[in-house]
Amino acid sequence: MIRHIVLTKFKPETAEAKVAEIYAGLSALAEELPGAQNFTGGRSESPEKIERGYMHGFVIDFDSWDALQNYADNPTHQMLGGQLVANAIGGIDGILVLDLDV
Repeated sequence: MIRHIVLTKFKPETAEAKVAEIYAGLSALAEELPGAQNFTGGRSESPEKIERGYMHGFVIDFDSWDALQNYADNPTHQMLGGQLVANAIGGIDGILVLDLDV
């Protein structure tokens, strides 16, 4: 299984409602695509307080690297990813992506 982890530093003017809208779209996409499941996302509530500005994140599990590639190539994912970039501090520099083979 591949665990796709995305952390974002959203611009201060990005409303929580906008973040929720993007995450709802990604969650719906994960439910539609074969090999994708378990979308979880939201705002950090860590008691450690060491997010370093990455206050929002989400995780999606994929059955295989091919399923992750199918997600990456999907037009809906690309549109929603563009919204993440547009709302992140510094654009793509405000986003971290990790893919772990678990």
